[in-house]
Amino acid sequence: MPASPSTARAINDRLALRLLQQDGPLTATQLKALTGLSRPTVADLVERLQGAGLIRVVGEAGAERRGPNARLYGIVADRAHLAALDVRTGSVAVVVADLLGATLAEATLPIGSDTDTESAAEQAAALLERTAREAGATPLHSVGVGAPGLIDPVTGELRDTTGLPAWHRRLVRVLQQRLPATVLVENETNLAAVAEHRSGAARDTFVLFWLGNGVGAAVMLDGKLRRGASGGAGEIGFMPVPGATGTPSAVNCDGGFHSLVGSAPVCELAAAHGIVVPPDTADGDKEPGAAFAVRAALAGEGNGEAFLDAFAERLALGAAAIASVLDPGCVLLAGEVGHAGGDALAARVEQRLTTMSPLRTEVRAGRLGGAAVLRGALLAAREAAQDELFAPAG
Repeated sequence: MPASPSTARAINDRLALRLLQQDGPLTATQLKALTGLSRPTVADLVERLQGAGLIRVVGEAGAERRGPNARLYGIVADRAHLAALDVRTGSVAVVVADLLGATLAEATLPIGSDTDTESAAEQAAALLERTAREAGATPLHSVGVGAPGLIDPVTGELRDTTGLPAWHRRLVRVLQQRLPATVLVENETNLAAVAEHRSGAARDTFVLFWLGNGVGAAVMLDGKLRRGASGGAGEIGFMPVPGATGTPSAVNCDGGFHSLVGSAPVCELAAAHGIVVPPDTADGDKEPGAAFAVRAALAGEGNGEAFLDAFAERLALGAAAIASVLDPGCVLLAGEVGHAGGDALAARVEQRLTTMSPLRTEVRAGRLGGAAVLRGALLAAREAAQDELFAPAG
């Protein structure tokens, strides 16, 4: 059935807004060319979107062109303000942005392991409120939160997970209570995959290995995240692999893939090859010690070549297990450690993976490093705001 006039207007408006978001500012003539709509239809939608406060004239296309079609239209970036949080075991990072994703302010706060649950959540929430206020970005429209652990696929809430701080769950509730904003929470590795997919090194189908203090994975198939029946797709730290110290349990991944490629065992591997990681970088929420070790090896410290080969062998074990089940065609080494290893580490892993699996699997290095989680959380917040603001009236 043909679309009703109101439905057609809504579709056209959304299309124009997406084009202005991605490619703007644009003239009416450019919108006509990109949308294929008639000149009167474009003129009507421009008038509607201006009246709704979603777009405005931001300049002219050139001095030689005058009249309405020479005007450049752009999204009203301050129509809504957004925020993103990257919640780690001992810290929280915040970024505040406008509707187009431009950063207005950012801040970080360490949270000690001896801080009680209520105080930690209140401190993190206060950091967000203060950062938004100083940026002139109140009230916030949407807030994206990236945190380790499982997200319940039914409720969308962060589940209580052994080994992770209780203040993570409490923070989400505090934000929902204190802010007149939509609060979205997602697993940190999934958000990193979204960010790498949109503006990093990924393709539509891939598996991302997040290599930081621990290890996790995100599964992206045909451009869509796959979370699994319980939200646990990608918990590869628990994956049994050859060479691990034992077998994992339901509450402890020390016997799984984590025991080979988590930062602590990688630092031990580095030490065995003459690469000493400073103690203050070996744990906590600072850069993972494994990232330091990989960079040092690439710079020629110790027996760096042998260390990188051994580390690549471990990563290839996990990649081969994933490839045999999902056949993603691409594995992305992301997080601080994957970023530190870059193309050199990715090439080593791919070489070893080729000998383990009959399935052709490219291995790439992530481009965004540790910033991927915040960027993904901001993308989630921006999409939530745009879905509401760009929706047809009535």
